[in-house]
This record gives sequence, structure tokens and C-alpha cells, in this order.
Amino acid sequence: MLFLVRNGTDHNLDSSLQQNETQLRTVYAHCSDVIFRSFTIGEVKSMLIYIEGLSDAERIEEYIIAPLMREEIGIHKDLRQLVERKITASSATEVATISDCIDQLSNGNPILLRDNEARGLAFGLNKWEKRGVEEPSAEVGVRGPREGFTETLRTNTSQLRRIIRSPQLKLESMTLGEYTQTNIVIAYIEGLADETLIEEIKNRLGRIRIDGILESGYIEEMIEDNPYSPFPQLLSTERPDVVCGNLLEGRAAILVAGTPFALVAPVSFFTLLQAAEDYYQRFWISSIIRWLRYGFCLISLLLPALYVAVLTFHQEMVPGSLIISMASSREAVPFPAIVEVLIMEITFEALREAGVRLPKQIGAAVSIVGALVIGQAAVQAGIVSAPMVIIVAITGIASFMIPRYVAGIAIRMLRFPMILLAGSLGLLGVMMGIIAIVLHLCSLRSFGLPYLSTSSTPKLGELKDVLFRAPWWMLDKRPRLTGSFDKYRQRPGLKPGPAKGDES
Repeated sequence: MLFLVRNGTDHNLDSSLQQNETQLRTVYAHCSDVIFRSFTIGEVKSMLIYIEGLSDAERIEEYIIAPLMREEIGIHKDLRQLVERKITASSATEVATISDCIDQLSNGNPILLRDNEARGLAFGLNKWEKRGVEEPSAEVGVRGPREGFTETLRTNTSQLRRIIRSPQLKLESMTLGEYTQTNIVIAYIEGLADETLIEEIKNRLGRIRIDGILESGYIEEMIEDNPYSPFPQLLSTERPDVVCGNLLEGRAAILVAGTPFALVAPVSFFTLLQAAEDYYQRFWISSIIRWLRYGFCLISLLLPALYVAVLTFHQEMVPGSLIISMASSREAVPFPAIVEVLIMEITFEALREAGVRLPKQIGAAVSIVGALVIGQAAVQAGIVSAPMVIIVAITGIASFMIPRYVAGIAIRMLRFPMILLAGSLGLLGVMMGIIAIVLHLCSLRSFGLPYLSTSSTPKLGELKDVLFRAPWWMLDKRPRLTGSFDKYRQRPGLKPGPAKGDES
């Protein structure tokens, strides 16, 4: 335990049971859920320590305490020999320091200590309430596996093992968070994942100094190349099939205990526009839907800005009959087009956020009914025009076509500066915004891999999973990740050395 080492309180167990009990009671002072159960083995004082709610109390009583209390005096002097003779229902691990005891207790394993012995035994009798495997709610598909990750780390790793049964699937563990001691697993397929990539992931994770990790978003923010970019540089998913598909392409995954969302690295911009269902449908259907997704992504970003630019500066681009109809609909509107579209966009985003935060039974109804009622009332009151409601509605539908929630948020947030540029400079401002976004995307990297790497290659064969989804009978494997991982951009905030406030 990091805080014990830094404070100099970690040391070996003492041969005196009373001394060991005093130390552990000091560590767990004011902890009512930590149980210290005293009993005798023959005539030797012993103690079993466990945390209520993390350990299986019934199995502890049945398989440990009851058999040991029936032991006759003098038969066994060695604790391990005694346990191996009397207890067969659970594996035992030896502990020799206070920090070892704390680690085992935090994992739900009870500790057995006996007088005149400077070591103890930890038993694998952990048990706590956990959520069962369910269908992921954030990544719903028509076809494909229905299982999703849970908050239990070993349940998640077992799902990966059931899909990829090769021993080449490697799962390396580490612990982050001074107080939470959160378990983290790095998953990759040996021989497919670049060794330099895996070393870089371990390096970035090893530099993290933080009090606690409660969700994978903590890690994502600390290890991505450019944390100030609105675009995500890691893929977050709660589907085991998505993680395994990316592992087969040569990527690596980071699984965090306590959250169903795993992180996949590296990714490209086009990875965020691909859905798991693209690989389960027929190839030509997936390719058409993928092109629709690309088109509606552009609509989600540019449609309101183009409407404002044309209506404000470039009316000559609109047919005469249409511009007359739009002018008549805006006759009673007191605001310019840019104010009108900002009012509607902000209202729509507020309704969408309210629908997410409300209970599921009423969330969808409130968002849909609210949009209809407010839109119709706003048109009748003369606050906005009917074409503006249509534009905002089409834009909202287009944003739902983006399969990744974090990528959709980035596009939705960039829509507002695009509207401001269109309202001030017209189509020139729209083009300036597009150029700035493309330049930013070209400068981004995900663990050293260029964000637009797959679109910059001149080889058609490298675009089999970008422009279209090639049929499986043309491939003998999933398209492999291409790129060089020799050079990486390091986060300035993640410098090697001790954490802030660490004097060791």
C-alpha cells in the first residue's frame, strides 16, 4: 500500500498476535465493517479478520472457524500444515507484512493469524454483490452479441477469454489510485499488437499519480495525446465483441475495475464512425450505411451554418420561389437568422440532455413531446420560423447517426462556432471553420498514430475498412492496424518521477 510505505508504517508481521491485532486495529480505526473474530485452536490464541460485505461470512464459519476450533492441542505447530490438514474448501495464500494483509482484506479475502507466528494466511472466500451480464444500453444493435461488460473486472476478462481462446491473448494487471487501489488490465494479442505500443501504454499508465480511479474516463483524460482536443483519441465501449474485434486488428484495450466501459487504443477518426453491426450485416449493406453515416456526420456539423450563411449573405444561391417562401415565413420573426438558429439549437441540446438525465420511463417521452410542443409553440408565437425548426430537426436526426456518443458530442459542440463563423463571414467563414477542423484532425495523434492515418494512404487496399467494408470472402483476416509507433507525443503533465506531495 502506497500510503503505508510513504508514512513508514509498513513492516513485517510480529510473532505476537496481540501486536499484530493492535497494528491492524490502528489501520482500520473507526471501521465498523472490519470484523476481528477471536478464537482458539486447541489452546493457541488465534484471530480471523475480514471485512463484512466483501467476504462470505457463512463459508468462513463453515470452512475455517468450525474445523479449526475442533483441532486438538499439540498435533500441529505449523499454521500452513494445520490449515492444509483441516481446511480443504479454499486456497490459502501466505501473508507476511501489514500491507499484504490490507491488500487481501481489501479484496475480500479473510486473514487468519495465530499467536507465536510471524505470518498469516489469506483465504479466497471473497463475495460481494455484483451486477449480472446484460445487454449494453449505450450501444444497441439489431444483429450481434447481446452481452455487455459489467463492473466486475474478472467477469469482463472472462468474456474476452470466451471469445478469443488463444493463449496469445495477454492480460497484464496493474494497480492505480493511492486510495482506491483500482485494478486495471491491459489486453492485447501477442504477435498482432506492436510491442512499442504496449510499452508506451504501460509507460503512460505507470506515470499516473492520483488519489483514486472511479471510472475509465479518469485514465482516458490522462493518457491521451491531446487532452484539449474535442475529439476523443481513445475508443470507449461496453461491448466485448468490439474490444475483441479491435484486438484482432492489432490494438490494445484497457479494462478498469468498477466500470463497464473499456478503452481501446489507438484509434482513428474513422474508427469512431464505425459500428459493431457493420461487421455482422452483408458487406454492401454495411458499406451503404457507412456512407450514409459519413454524409449525415457532415450534415450534423454544417447544415445550420450553411442555412445561416445563405440566408444572411448569399440569398442569390437560393431559387426565387424558395427564397420568397422562406422570407414570408420569417416575416414575423424579430431576430436575425443567427440568433434564431442559436435559440433552437440550445433548446434542442437542453431537451436532449434532459431526456438522458430523466428516468427511462419518461425521458424519451419528455424529449420528443417537448421538442414538438416547443417547436410548434415557437413558430406560432413568431419567435422562430418553420424552416428553422425543420433545419434543427434534420440536424438532430443526423447527429443520432454517429454511433459513438463521445464523437457525437464533439460534432455537436463544433456546430456552434461554425454557426458563429457563418453568421459573421458567410460561406467564407464556413470554409475557414472546415479548414481549421481538418488541420486540427491532421495534427492529432492517438498513441503516436495519426488521427487520419487511414485516409492519407494512397493504397486502395488500405481503405477496405474505411470507404467501404470489404466482404469476408475477400479477406482471410480482419484489416490490420497500420502505422509506425516509433515516435510518440508525451503528455507534458505526465512526467516521470514521484507524484505531487510524494517525498519518497
